[in-house]
Amino acid sequence: MDRIDRKILACYQNDTRRVAAAIGLEVGLSAAAVQRRIKRLRANGVIRAEVAVLDSRAVGALVTCIVLLTMASRAGPVRHLARFKRDMIRQPEIQQCYHVTGSSDLVLVVTARSMEDYGAFARRWFEENENVVRYETLVVLDRVKIGLSFAVATD
Repeated sequence: MDRIDRKILACYQNDTRRVAAAIGLEVGLSAAAVQRRIKRLRANGVIRAEVAVLDSRAVGALVTCIVLLTMASRAGPVRHLARFKRDMIRQPEIQQCYHVTGSSDLVLVVTARSMEDYGAFARRWFEENENVVRYETLVVLDRVKIGLSFAVATD
């Protein structure tokens, strides 16, 4: 990946509907050359997915919670943690799941229609799970910044 690829990614990651010709003007390439590079970046796995960012309120996800989760460290913790991570991947309420260092094992971003729905989710996945030692829920009051873009070094 060269400097021009990084410039293309810096432009493309925040608006994938932007036409290749407009990106080409910024990076000094033709539209066809930009399209070829984007295709190669997809094939190489640099561009992993192109998704629609939905308005959470419009789709009824009115509550967002950050959950700090501590798993049991007794017999078989790696197996239990691996199974729990696989389970979280399949849950539509989970927007993001991170295995982290520190006093917690996992940080989850969970969305729900209501606090009651979140409570039901927490009971099912945290309170009734014998491998979960502790969880702390932080309720989001204001979404200050949401995104998955990276600061791409272009020099």
